[in-house]
Amino acid sequence: MIRRVLYTLLFVLFAAAVEAIPDTTRVALIIIDIQDFYFPGGKSELVNPIPAAQNAAKVLEYFRNTQQLVVHVGHNASEGQGFYSLVKPADGEMVFMKSNVNAFVDTGLLEYLRGQQVSKLVICGMQTHMCVEAAVRAAADFGFKVTLIHDACATKDLKWENETIPAKMVHLSTLATLRNYAKIMSTKEFLGVE
Repeated sequence: MIRRVLYTLLFVLFAAAVEAIPDTTRVALIIIDIQDFYFPGGKSELVNPIPAAQNAAKVLEYFRNTQQLVVHVGHNASEGQGFYSLVKPADGEMVFMKSNVNAFVDTGLLEYLRGQQVSKLVICGMQTHMCVEAAVRAAADFGFKVTLIHDACATKDLKWENETIPAKMVHLSTLATLRNYAKIMSTKEFLGVE
């Protein structure tokens, strides 16, 4: 009986070690769902998506200029699923399309990041309270060290019964919970710009 418990314990520890995220210095930028349907005239327009996309573009430019890994995640949609012009994927940048809220579900994203020896993620995108939140939480649970660029994210007003929750409050309350999973920074803070 004791031997069986020891073997089980060793197996669990070995499996955890195999699945663990390697502690490397490799960083990847993940841009989530910055797609046409969230912009003016789109099917699911957000509040202030353009300033968020402009900040995401600055972070993207930094990653490209420093030749670091960039990953684009998009949501499959019947219309408007193209990536917004400021953050369109460049040749050689990995793209994962998803049908779920969580970018790690049924996409191959986790396996790709592990294969690239990535241990740190910088995340931005849309919507703050949905796909961005799900990716940050999942990434942290998988063992990645996560930085979230808060002003490179956007969301929309939500309704609960007869109450409307303004987008700003949705965004801020989501950030308030995500600070338990990630380092939250502005674009300027991340880029070291005054």
